[in-house]
Amino acid sequence: MTLLFQVEKLRLSLPDMTRKPLLGVAPRIEILKGLTFDIAAGATLGIVGESGSGKSTLGRALVRLNEPTSGTIRFDGRDLTHMLEPTLRPLRRDLQVIFQDPFSSLNPRKSVGAIISAPLLFHRLASTVSEAREQAAAALSAVGLSEAFVSRYPHELSGGQRQRVGIARVVALSPRFVLADEIVSGLDVSSQAQILDLLARLRDELKLTLAFISHDLSVVRRLCSRVIVMKDGQIVEDQETADLFAAPKHPYTRQLLAAIPLPEVDSHWLDES
Repeated sequence: MTLLFQVEKLRLSLPDMTRKPLLGVAPRIEILKGLTFDIAAGATLGIVGESGSGKSTLGRALVRLNEPTSGTIRFDGRDLTHMLEPTLRPLRRDLQVIFQDPFSSLNPRKSVGAIISAPLLFHRLASTVSEAREQAAAALSAVGLSEAFVSRYPHELSGGQRQRVGIARVVALSPRFVLADEIVSGLDVSSQAQILDLLARLRDELKLTLAFISHDLSVVRRLCSRVIVMKDGQIVEDQETADLFAAPKHPYTRQLLAAIPLPEVDSHWLDES
């Protein structure tokens, strides 16, 4: 088994702006409290926890949108923990993010084609605008959208379509690692299922390594091979998905499982009228 990520004793503190004095520096609050785990190449890791558990902060640390306070993050053997941006920049293509709210992460003033083309040109995967547009059209096709979407704008799309554009922008770069942060939380159940199926297909076809952040264990169960459960900035459980659902070890995990909504079945629904 090849490890793509090796995380050891990871800690991260951020300024607490709610307690910042009028004059002076804001005190820092520790968000991540000594996390240690690995992510195997080709695996899909679920990161689960309630709001405030630190799961999104962890995701942002993995792709170095947040710099850790201490500990280490190694990506394919390279220490990213305090890597300076000029050194980190060539690795950005391999560390991609699909954001929770596709509307706010897509420039409303640019067409879908321009949105997908921009990173292709930045990372020099296309040498001309027309070549980038061709690759953008191919990426849209890969996520189930026609070439006609190249000329559309984000406000003209449904929530599910905007999320597909966000996925297309990422997969067009052929990254090695993709962080998906609550990407189905704002969608209806049908759209959620379609996006999850799409992500699973692209993962297999492109041999992606995924970290999938969610507060919903039922969503994670459908996509992830392994799950870590976070509470108050710590990992309280780390198990293969099937084992976690069959025999959760931590009371907090059992609490999350109990919160999964199940349909209420009327005991007389089969009775003839």
